[in-house]
Amino acid sequence: MPGPRVGAATARLTAGQAGAAAAGRQGARAEPAEGGGSRREGSAGRQGRRRRRRSSAPHAALSPRPSRARSPAAGMRPPARRRALPALLPLLTCFLAFALASEDVKKEVAQSENLAKSGMSRKNDIDLKGIVFVIQSQSNSFHVKRAEQLKKSILKQAVELTQELPRVLLLHELSKQEGAWTVLPLLPHFSVTYSRNSSWIFFCEEETRIQVPKLLQVLRRYDPSKEWFLGKALHDEESTIIHHYAFSENPTVFKYPDFAAGWALSIPLVNKLTKRLRNEPLKSDFTIDLKHEVALYIWDKGGGPALTPVPELCTDGVDAHCATAFHSLLPLCGQPVKEEDIFVAVKTCKKFHGDRIPIVQQTWASQASRIEYYSDYADSSIPTVDLGVPNTERGHCGKTFAILERFLNHSHDRTAWLVIVDDDTLISISRLRHLLSCYDSRDPVFLGERYGYGLGSGGYSYVTGGGGMVFSGEAVRRLLASQCRCYSHDAPDDMVLGMCFSGLGVPVTHSPLFHQARPVDYPQDYLSHQVPVSFHKHWNIDPVKVYATWLAPREEDQTGRDTQKSFSDEL
Repeated sequence: MPGPRVGAATARLTAGQAGAAAAGRQGARAEPAEGGGSRREGSAGRQGRRRRRRSSAPHAALSPRPSRARSPAAGMRPPARRRALPALLPLLTCFLAFALASEDVKKEVAQSENLAKSGMSRKNDIDLKGIVFVIQSQSNSFHVKRAEQLKKSILKQAVELTQELPRVLLLHELSKQEGAWTVLPLLPHFSVTYSRNSSWIFFCEEETRIQVPKLLQVLRRYDPSKEWFLGKALHDEESTIIHHYAFSENPTVFKYPDFAAGWALSIPLVNKLTKRLRNEPLKSDFTIDLKHEVALYIWDKGGGPALTPVPELCTDGVDAHCATAFHSLLPLCGQPVKEEDIFVAVKTCKKFHGDRIPIVQQTWASQASRIEYYSDYADSSIPTVDLGVPNTERGHCGKTFAILERFLNHSHDRTAWLVIVDDDTLISISRLRHLLSCYDSRDPVFLGERYGYGLGSGGYSYVTGGGGMVFSGEAVRRLLASQCRCYSHDAPDDMVLGMCFSGLGVPVTHSPLFHQARPVDYPQDYLSHQVPVSFHKHWNIDPVKVYATWLAPREEDQTGRDTQKSFSDEL
């Protein structure tokens, strides 16, 4: 199937656009990554942390971007009260609005808990036909099967309640638009189609487990004629690059939903957001952490509702009051993929041979029976392979495509899977073998943590490179047959790959088990229901300790077939 050529690729993402993108994208490299040079966040990360130590301004918690650092003399001068007061008034007003909204949220949570304890419910007589279930599904056959099983479970429970069946929608079927997975572009469709006869849009992931009768009781507590944004609340424990250091003074103040527990929008809120979307098109920039970005858009700097935490929306499911839970076991569909069926390519450069490669070899390299280190310098002590591609200061597109060519044209053309990682990626190959058992290498599979660029205006999704990029052999063959290539050696490789696969009609398959950043950059409550496959970056952490804590092989990884419930039989 012919794909986009170099000219088409350049038309969609010119070198200038990519330069701006690389400067603004999260891409998540907090220290110099493989290949040398600062990778998109190093100085920003250090400045953000210095600002958190220095700044005490109340408005810092409300700004998505960190404020500028004060000059050393600023702290020594007496405050200029007359000049500062007028400038602070709008900020104090905004802070007060957020504080009041937070108090409303606290009251609502307390009221919800009291109602749950007493068994009371409000007179909001919705039934199941008033709920539209939206499963955040993907088009890959494994994910379609999981979503269909959840849909069947929801409808079966509805039959048992002898109620009219609700609508259960699969997200990937609703639109062929590249950015449909970001949810917001679909709100106008929900508003037009369901606003007359429905009260709620309830979103959930493929592995969310729903007790439909309990969920119905929960939603009846909330007046559906009002604007509600419901979910299990997450918050940042410290400001993080993946959220652009938002609310850097007090990261805990902003709550966003854990999609795994399910989340809900009332129809009046959907209608309001639809009106806003029609008047103000979505910005065409990066989609990094969808759940946080959706919450920011809905809150609208205080113009919209903050998330209302609902205690019955759960991920652990151990409490009897939970209406939802989450399947947190590592996917396993038959036997794990054989070690020899996975080829691992580590991108590095001469300057990191001495510090990063030893960590790779000390931690996860022994799990990979087929592994090579690709560099700008042949070092027989490791050993490394010199690809003949000069080292670059930012993107490494030339190096990545040279790896792909080598995989296809040399001795690895019959290997089922190719994994490309950075030299500061920490990964569990044993868990990856389990995960890949659910995918068919004969299909074009491009797997990892999904980001988006320009999705509001015809952009594309891509697998962010730091957490690891997984390619089926068929995906590599189709990509290289298309002649879609880098427009320059230092182009961002992960974004160019996303652009090329988008042109080929090969979707990115997302797995939240891959992580572009470190464990400390994610809420611990979010990580608690995962069996992670990878993390990225060594910055300000002990990578050996992180690997031992989060990724080292454990008995349950080896005996997963015996200890995990069959994915085909569950539900």
